[in-house]
Amino acid sequence: MAIVLGPNQYGKAENRVVRITRDSARHEIRDLNVSTALRGDFSAAHLVGDQSQVLPTDTQKQTAYSYAKEKGVSSIEAYGLELARHFVDDVVPVEGARVEIEEYAWEHAVVDGEEHEHTFVRLGQEVRTASITVEGKGAEQKTWVIGGLKDLVILKSTGSEFHGFLKDEYTLLEPTTDRVMATALVAQWRFAETGVAWEDIDWNDVYAGVKRILIKKFATIQSLALQQTLYEMGKAVLEEYAFIAEIKFSAPNKHHFLYNLETFGVENNNEVFHADDRPYGLIQATVMRDDAPDAGPAWTPAANLA
Repeated sequence: MAIVLGPNQYGKAENRVVRITRDSARHEIRDLNVSTALRGDFSAAHLVGDQSQVLPTDTQKQTAYSYAKEKGVSSIEAYGLELARHFVDDVVPVEGARVEIEEYAWEHAVVDGEEHEHTFVRLGQEVRTASITVEGKGAEQKTWVIGGLKDLVILKSTGSEFHGFLKDEYTLLEPTTDRVMATALVAQWRFAETGVAWEDIDWNDVYAGVKRILIKKFATIQSLALQQTLYEMGKAVLEEYAFIAEIKFSAPNKHHFLYNLETFGVENNNEVFHADDRPYGLIQATVMRDDAPDAGPAWTPAANLA
């Protein structure tokens, strides 16, 4: 039996990068949380403590901040591509790079009926995300891009059913044809460079479009299950964007239970609920094209080796 070093990577997690554009009297802000991870042959660092092939994590941090100025942040996808390509193209020992970004949105504060030029109010509706993976040098280089969002809290007060489910001796849940359906949605969509170059994709426009589709489908489908709703949401996104290969969902079912007011002689016609945050059902699903290109390491996170 031999003991060997398995898969490994290293990087700088959660660099809080804030880029303020001050080219005019009206300022703009991009507020990011950037994590980087580098992959390659770093076995000597683990086995004998030889750091000669290791670009310090502090250098990764410094690069993330400097690139926010040098390359700008027109979108988190474009910024992440610049950063990942730099690590792979310009740092010899690095064979692969993963950049994960969260963006916290701000909007101009309204003062006396007009947008203030340099005061902002944080928007809390959801967090935009992106993951960029670059592997290989030169002509053999491959790139994977994932856009997404998390913590999109959305609720519909009717238009949701749940009945006809499997029952056994432990089943207490009553079927319903009218319930509150709510979730804190996580969605991630993988782009495929099929018929379009990365540089030709309007990342911001696609993000806004995907979010709009997700909300519309959630609202308008007469849902028989959250699973059905997620599938229809994903299907609509793929039908709209030919260069999106697949979309993954993670949706906790934020339960709202009808509160019993009979003790007080009060009728409750689906009007007063107890919002129960745990335990909760967790629905996860992938909607994809049957000819989707190989995902490669696109879904391998920077935070672990799973």
